[in-house]
Amino acid sequence: MHVPNEVLSRLALERLADLQGLIEVWTDQVMALESYAGGLVPREEVREGARIGFALILRHVAEGEVPPELAEHSERLGERRAGQGVPLASLLAAGRLDARALWQGLVERAGPEDMTELLRSAHLVWEAVEQHVTGLMAGYQRAVLEMGRQREDQRRAWFARLLDNDGRNPDVVRDAGQVLGFDVSGRFFVAVADPGASAELRAAATVMASSGLRCHRHESPTGDMLVAQPSGRVGVPEKTVLGLLGGVRCGVSPPVDELAQVPHAVRLAAAAARAAGPDTEGPQRLEERWLDVFAAHSPELAAELAERVLGPLAAIGAAERDRLLETVRTHLSGTGSIADTAVALYCHRNTVQHRFARFRDLTGRDVRAPGDAAVVALALRAAALNPAR
Repeated sequence: MHVPNEVLSRLALERLADLQGLIEVWTDQVMALESYAGGLVPREEVREGARIGFALILRHVAEGEVPPELAEHSERLGERRAGQGVPLASLLAAGRLDARALWQGLVERAGPEDMTELLRSAHLVWEAVEQHVTGLMAGYQRAVLEMGRQREDQRRAWFARLLDNDGRNPDVVRDAGQVLGFDVSGRFFVAVADPGASAELRAAATVMASSGLRCHRHESPTGDMLVAQPSGRVGVPEKTVLGLLGGVRCGVSPPVDELAQVPHAVRLAAAAARAAGPDTEGPQRLEERWLDVFAAHSPELAAELAERVLGPLAAIGAAERDRLLETVRTHLSGTGSIADTAVALYCHRNTVQHRFARFRDLTGRDVRAPGDAAVVALALRAAALNPAR
């Protein structure tokens, strides 16, 4: 609150009684601004807003108190301009014109004997206008936040609908693509994060968006999902996307070429994420986790497989068991050549053969036979899911 002097109060009330000329001059200036000139706000609406705004600001100047209606009007006007798509910079430019127009209007009313006192009180005029501009900004920013929440809610709802529909309904796919800002026939990368890596995935989505990818992040208790698509027709290699995911502990599906395939890709990425071991770091490609995915698909069957295939090794000593398992793992992860396995283990090939024979005698599985090798490899992955067992 300020205490207006007699000169400023009189001039403000005189100006308040004759606003029409002031409004027309100000409206002409505002309508010349780019956003207003483009037709975002009708001229009559601009004029009506000025009539109310100037009246309230002049009352503030004349009475020294902010009329309750000023804050309400300013914030409502800011909200409306945000909804009409007027950029904040244009709204503030119009606000600065308020100060110029009001000052000019007061100077026109002032006589020579009033000028000294008017100049001394100039800051009170700026304060009154600033109060109005502050309300405009508060309303504008509140509306922008609310519109952002509404858009995000709409994006979440349509992505959930796409998942529920499994991409089978072309209308749902088309509408979801429009809401999410995706090209339905473009290329998509899908990642599903470990439940504890939501913050990292959110940060990665920000980096991807700044790198030219369209992104949608969907929150889920079982692990947040991230769908990314290169903008336009720019090709982005999968290794680039993996690099942008950085240290995010997540599963990544193979790229898909249509939005309708994204629900399927989400399931694949989720499977890769579930299969990642507790010590796994960074993104895990499905192509590199097939055995883990199958082992993790049914924990009960995985435990049964590990017990039936590897359980007989419990009958021998720990040192021998470790040697046999090391030999088998090295062979299965290598070229399949006994000679290469021997080199990797720094031992003779006959030693490798003897260990394979011993493993076969104990488990009934010969890792040199493709079928048995596949079963043993899967049993080893299953055992890794539950080391204590």
